Amino acid sequence: MTALLFGILTVALVGPIPEALARAEWPLYAPRAAMALWQSIALAAVLSAFSTGLAIAAHLLAPGPDGVPTTSPAAEIARLGWFTWSVYVLAFAATVVIGLRLTTTVAAIAFRTRTRRRTHRTLVDLVDRTDLRRAGGSDIRVLDVPTPLAYCLPGRRSRVVLSEGVLNRLSRDELAAVIEHERAHLRARHDLVLEAFVALHAAFPRFVRSKSALSAVRLLIEALADDQAVNVSGRRSVGRALVACADATAPRGAMAMGGPTTVTRVRRLTHQPAAAQSVRRLSLTAYAIAAALLVVPTLAVAIPWLTELTRLLSH
Repeated sequence: MTALLFGILTVALVGPIPEALARAEWPLYAPRAAMALWQSIALAAVLSAFSTGLAIAAHLLAPGPDGVPTTSPAAEIARLGWFTWSVYVLAFAATVVIGLRLTTTVAAIAFRTRTRRRTHRTLVDLVDRTDLRRAGGSDIRVLDVPTPLAYCLPGRRSRVVLSEGVLNRLSRDELAAVIEHERAHLRARHDLVLEAFVALHAAFPRFVRSKSALSAVRLLIEALADDQAVNVSGRRSVGRALVACADATAPRGAMAMGGPTTVTRVRRLTHQPAAAQSVRRLSLTAYAIAAALLVVPTLAVAIPWLTELTRLLSH
């Protein structure tokens, strides 16, 4: 029963729940709380998946008459029956595969992304046009190209990359908004958040995972950076900067100011909810659910397993 409950919870946390949250509008007006909820859902999904495997392993290795866990497949089949034993083994194997895919995907994404960024960082340092800069900062790089470019390269030696094409479109306040937006990504290490969600998305089978979760998280990350830019330049300047950079592109591994979410983000800036109290209530509710999602599955696994470990050690 424990394995079944954790299995159902895992499927719900990677499919229906993210799909419903991705369709909701309130996360755009409480992005920080919504991001905490998204992260707790992702972590709880991983914990629940591993908990399913652990619960199944507990059934397969149930104590025999002498109190020692059985490790013989023949004894397990005799105790459980062929069908039940086969279902347990397949479910446990699926959990192991998900764990391996998650580990290998995280490592592969991290290696490819950092290699790509390192190469690109060297390139922009070489072709930087210091004479075209209209803002200070050792992390600013300007490219002498008419194509609109506005993005950041995260990492230990982070960069904010702009093109002459974008600079020609922006006023002083709009330029400050763009730079603060990109620096907000760098300070919060939003790239690591995205990497984690990309890895989680790839680890679970397609027929289980939500198709909208990754897009929703990307939108929230941009909303969080927009809010930081608003604190510096105001809503009007940020909105204008978003429109000016709507067609700005970025290489893979970078985080661009513009993109397909521009319209939604501009609408968010111009249509803020009237009641701040309702936003606070939503935020508090989201934080409470996020905490519950992390605490409940963890305790549900830890307590029985600590009890079982204590019993086994006592023999």
